[in-house]
Formats: sequence, C-alpha cells, structure tokens
Amino acid sequence: MRPRGCTLLLTALLVLSAVLTACGGGTTAAPASVTVIRFAAYDFTENQILAAVYAEGLRRAGLPATVQQGVGTREVVEPALEQGVSDVVIDYLGTALEFAQPSGSPGGRSAEDLRSALAGTLTARGVTVLDFSSAEDQNGFAVSAAFATAHGLTRLSDLIPLAPGLAFGGPPECPDRPLCLPGLQRAYGLVFGRVRAMSSRAATVEALVGGQIDVGLLETTDARLASAPVTLLSDDRTLQPHENVVPLVRSAVLRRWGQRMTAALNGVSARLTTAELVRLNLAVEVDGVSPARAAARWWGGR
Repeated sequence: MRPRGCTLLLTALLVLSAVLTACGGGTTAAPASVTVIRFAAYDFTENQILAAVYAEGLRRAGLPATVQQGVGTREVVEPALEQGVSDVVIDYLGTALEFAQPSGSPGGRSAEDLRSALAGTLTARGVTVLDFSSAEDQNGFAVSAAFATAHGLTRLSDLIPLAPGLAFGGPPECPDRPLCLPGLQRAYGLVFGRVRAMSSRAATVEALVGGQIDVGLLETTDARLASAPVTLLSDDRTLQPHENVVPLVRSAVLRRWGQRMTAALNGVSARLTTAELVRLNLAVEVDGVSPARAAARWWGGR
C-alpha cells in the first residue's frame, strides 16, 4: 500500500522526527552531527525484537544505538529512513521490494535476486541493503485445528470453495497489501464473505479459536503456532516471496560510522536463524519478556 497523500505522510514524518530526536539525543541534520544510530521499528512485536537484537549488536561493537519501538506501518517507517528521520530499519526482503518497487514481482525469485533488486532500487534513494539473514518470516494464513479437521484443510487452495461463506481476520492494512488479501484473490481467487480488522496477532489467534473468524493472518514464525490449536495452511501457489530478515541503513550513516557498523550488522545477520527468531518471539509474546530483555538474553547466550 502506498502513502495516502503527502499531508498525512509529512505529518507522520514530523512526529517521528521529534520522537526519534528526543529519544536518541541526536538531530536529523548532516551525518557528521549524528551522535547515535537511530533504529525505527515497525508496529508489530517481532520487528521490535529484531530492532533490539541488531541495536544491541552495534552496542557490543562499541557503537551508540537507540531504538524507537512501534513507530508505525511501512508507509511511515520506510519513507522516514529515506528522508533521514531514522537511520536503520530491520526489514524483510520480499515485502521491502514489493513496497520499494511495486512492479518488482518478488514471488518465485531467490533471496539473492531479491536482495540485488532491492539494493538496485534503494541505493539511488540513499539507503544501503546489507547482508540478509537465514532467518525468514513470511505471511501465513491459519485456521483453527478443529476447522481444518472438519473440512480436510491443509492448503490455501482448499479454501477456494469455502471462502464466500468465511470470515477473514487480519491487520487493518491487509485489504491494501499486495501480499495479503489482494494477493489471495489474485493467486487463489479467494474472496471472503466478511473481513475483520484485528488489533494484534494474539487477538487473531483468540478469534480463530473462539470462532469469530475462520481464517487469519499469522506470520510463519509466530510462537503461538506451536501451542495454540491452530493450523497454518501451506502456500501451495507460492504467493509469498522469500522474507529473509535484512538491515536497511542510510548510506550517509554507514559512511559516518564506517566498516565497524557494517561488520556488526552483518555479523548479527550471520548468526540469526529462523529457529532463534521463533524462540525470541516466544519469550516476548508468550512469556512476557520485553524486546530489549529478550535481545539481551539472546546476546548473553553467545
């Protein structure tokens, strides 16, 4: 989904700038004046965890870093990075390319190809794409275990004859995101009878189990998939692209802090795995640990 008008985006950027400046103690002026590396996290828990993990990696390399958690959606956070309001965003390859280059068609391409295309698009905008991690988190679509058993569901294509009578639940931006409802319609012909906006992934699981919705968006690394009575349906028509975790950094900031910053961020990517990302999500989403504390524990185990 693209920004809904310049006025809304400008207002959001001004607010974000004020928050990040107050939080980080720096300014949004020339790179030489930057005294702290400012991470901006999206408004969902996993990304806040990832921002905390990567920021701690910089601190352990002797670099100053601060994290502003839950800043907003992609429509706010990515333009803020390009405009120098923040310095680092931890992103996901396929979705980042879909947003930066709507004609990029990320589905079916290798992770290496996605990174190359993303770098080719963002370099001209003053953003450098660093090494991606083996850790990957795609959009997933789940039903309750009871519903899956009753209807013999294992794949998204199994929903085709049922969709008109089903209720779908997902984040408020899902109807506009090409890899959510528009993608389900394009790749599978799925048009649900009702669509409900869900406030969180936890609310989505509760609604699935309670029968308020029949199908819900849950990321493939959601820790609740291992414990809640829900079933993730396979993406048998490969709608979702590779979504490896990848740091996006303002090029001016990389020049300011040098190879030490690049090496530190790439080092985090080299260590992080999908299994570890699931465990981090479990600590925060289920056990109630803060993202900063979960990140500290992850590093403490090294």
